[in-house]
Amino acid sequence: MSGILYDPIDHGTPDSSPLLAGLRSGAWLDVQDFPPLCYAVPGIIPEGSVLLVGPPKIGKSWLVLTVALAASDGGKALGLDIPKRPTLYLALEDGDRRMQDRCRRLLHSQPIPRSFQYLTRVDHGRVLDTVAAWLDLQADPALVILDTLGKVMPPALNGESAYQRDYRVGSYLKQFADDHPGTTVLVNHHDRKADADDFVDSVSGTHGLAGAADTIVVLTRPRLQDDGLVKVTGRDVPEGEYAVRFQGGYHWALNGDSLAAAAAAAQSTRAAAGLGDRAADIVQAVAQLGLASPADVADLLSMEPVGVRVYLTRLADSGRLIRVKRGVYAPHPLLQALRVLLPGGRTPPT
Repeated sequence: MSGILYDPIDHGTPDSSPLLAGLRSGAWLDVQDFPPLCYAVPGIIPEGSVLLVGPPKIGKSWLVLTVALAASDGGKALGLDIPKRPTLYLALEDGDRRMQDRCRRLLHSQPIPRSFQYLTRVDHGRVLDTVAAWLDLQADPALVILDTLGKVMPPALNGESAYQRDYRVGSYLKQFADDHPGTTVLVNHHDRKADADDFVDSVSGTHGLAGAADTIVVLTRPRLQDDGLVKVTGRDVPEGEYAVRFQGGYHWALNGDSLAAAAAAAQSTRAAAGLGDRAADIVQAVAQLGLASPADVADLLSMEPVGVRVYLTRLADSGRLIRVKRGVYAPHPLLQALRVLLPGGRTPPT
C-alpha cells in the first residue's frame, strides 16, 4: 500500500490497482521541469484549445489568415513576431480563388509561403479525423485553425443535450492540442449576437464550448469603425484587453507598438466610454501625460484652464480619473500602472 501512496511511479507491486496507474505524488511533481507556455501569437493566443469569438463579418477570418501566413513563414501578425511552425488552415467558408486573393492582399502581392497549408473542404463528419491525421504528420508544436466551427458542428447524439454536445466537441479539440505539446488549435466561432456583462458569455451556444476551451479570445469592433478590442482569458494565459485597429478592410494591427501600449490604449478607451467628446479628450490627455495639472491639460488641448479644472473635478468625482493631490490628476490606477511599461512612461506617484 505504501508503494501506491508514496511511490506512484513504480506500479509493479502485486496489489496496485490499474485505476491508480496515473497517480502522482508531490515529491514527483516537485522535481518535474515543464517547458514554459508556448504561444502561437505572443501574449494573446497560447498553446491548447483556443476559441476566437466575434460577430459575423467583423474580420475574424482576416485575423486568423494573417496569423496562419505569419506562422507558416515566421512573419508578423498584429505587429508581433510570430514563431514559425507547421500550420493548417481549415478555411471551410472559402474557395481557392478567395484564398489566393486574400493571401495576396495580406502579403502585398509577395509570394505565398510554400509552407502554408490549407483545406477548403473536408469530408462530411470527418473534420476531427482530418485534424488528427494532419497533426500526426507534423513536428510539435503546430498550429491548426478551424474557420468556422459552425460549419462542421455535429448534431447532438440521441439523448445528448446541447451542452453535452458542445462539451464533447470542445473536449475533442482540446485533446488534439493536449496530445501534441505546444500545439494550438484555434477555432473561429460566432458570438451570441447579444450584449453580455462577462465577455465569456458572448460565446455562441451553451457554456459547454467555453468550458472545454483552454483560452477564449473575444474580438469586438463596432460596425463601420476601425477601432476594436481583443479580450483574452483562459486557464494559463494572463487576462488582458488590447486595443486593435482594422485597417483597409483586411489588416489588423495593435493600437500601439507593443502589447503594453495596446493594453494602455484599451484602458484609456474604457475610461472614456460613455463620455462626451470634450470629457473623453481630457481623459485621453491625462492618460497621455501620466500626471497632469489643469494647466497641462489646457495647454495640450488648447482649452481654457478654468473649464478644464471643472471637467477634471467631475471626472475625479466619478472615478474616471484619480486626484493625486490638489490640482494634480492621474489616469485610472490600472492605466497608470501600464504606463510604466511604455517607452517614456512616467512612474506612478507614491
